[in-house]
Amino acid sequence: MASASLQFFAFILALFGVFGDIAATLLPNWKVNADVGSNIITAITQMQGLWMDCTWYSTGMFSCTLKYSILSLPVYIQAARTTMVLSCILSAFGICITTVGMKCTKLGGDTDSKNHACFAGGVCFILAGIFGLVPTCWYTREIISNFLDQTIPESSKHEPGGAVYTGFISAGFLLIAGVIFCSSCFKRQQGAWIYPPNKHHFPSTEQESNAGYNLKDYV
Repeated sequence: MASASLQFFAFILALFGVFGDIAATLLPNWKVNADVGSNIITAITQMQGLWMDCTWYSTGMFSCTLKYSILSLPVYIQAARTTMVLSCILSAFGICITTVGMKCTKLGGDTDSKNHACFAGGVCFILAGIFGLVPTCWYTREIISNFLDQTIPESSKHEPGGAVYTGFISAGFLLIAGVIFCSSCFKRQQGAWIYPPNKHHFPSTEQESNAGYNLKDYV
């Protein structure tokens, strides 16, 4: 019962991780630059994401521009696009697989099949967490290095946005969920190896009974 409750808790964490991963991939505020000017039509907030760049104006207007060209983007943005999409796909697969392998569901067949499915789902969550953690760390490193560079003007410097923090938290949720799923299945298998089932040796009892009869015959 405790293992089933732990798996359900890990599944909830994985759901939050999946939704946060998708949101971080689509949000345009991976890095933010606040530029307050004296003119009323001056842009006050500029946001850049993986797929589009958006701008908030002091008049309340909001405009976005899609990044159509892939080759013109920096390497870290191209890598972030690829790894975040892979993270979303792997986490979605992990949700489907662990739904079959969890103890509280009636899918997946016998206990061994459910354990294998649960372990495979945990591996998917761990890989999704790693793929989500790498681009957020790399993106944050680029933002900090540009911010500390004295040759870059202040108007071109940015700070980490909400999407980066969402990506960090989602990757942590996925990693924790994957470790819980894998460890729960491993503990069950290890217990089966340490404490093997008792084997009844019926032939030995029969031999003892036959030996008893043989002794009675000699009496």
